[in-house]
Amino acid sequence: MIIKSVNLETVCGVTSKLPENVHPEVAFAGKSNVGKSSLINALMNRKSLARTSAQPGKTQTINYYNINNTFYLVDLPGYGYAKANEKVKAQWGKMIEDYLHKSRQLRCVFLLIDIRHEPGSNDVIMYDWIRRHGYQPIIIATKLDKINRSQIQKQLKLIRTTLKADENTVMIPFSAMTKQGREEIYEILDDIVEAGL
Repeated sequence: MIIKSVNLETVCGVTSKLPENVHPEVAFAGKSNVGKSSLINALMNRKSLARTSAQPGKTQTINYYNINNTFYLVDLPGYGYAKANEKVKAQWGKMIEDYLHKSRQLRCVFLLIDIRHEPGSNDVIMYDWIRRHGYQPIIIATKLDKINRSQIQKQLKLIRTTLKADENTVMIPFSAMTKQGREEIYEILDDIVEAGL
């Protein structure tokens, strides 16, 4: 995959109607501080396309990035942000569930999990939501550069076990710093784009 153009085309808030896009969509979901913005910037070869922040919970909208005029990268609101009040958390949850339920072009959901930690209850709920809506989530284990190589397999097994993910669930260890894992994600995106043409 060669990224030629990236445009933030649509931003949907709580009351917005979802766009009816003609190109395939791939969605990225994850906890507020899991490194989603860093991942998106690394994939798109941009430094500050998605806003990274020392303050988690910045993405409170569904952001549609038009990539190469061939597919949409959809950045879903980060969930599980501790300082958000219950009403806001419920709204984010409803936005994500509405998107999973209503998008006609959604082809794949990437679920980001911090490789350093056991998935939390929010991660398990999100994984189950994605499955319930008929998608097989692809797990991206972020922050790979923050653990020793000897720990990788143990942590991946912990993620798989906690999510009750079957053996067919693809898991990609990823580092925004070293870009390890980026080519594997590109291959999946290439397959989706080719299938949509």
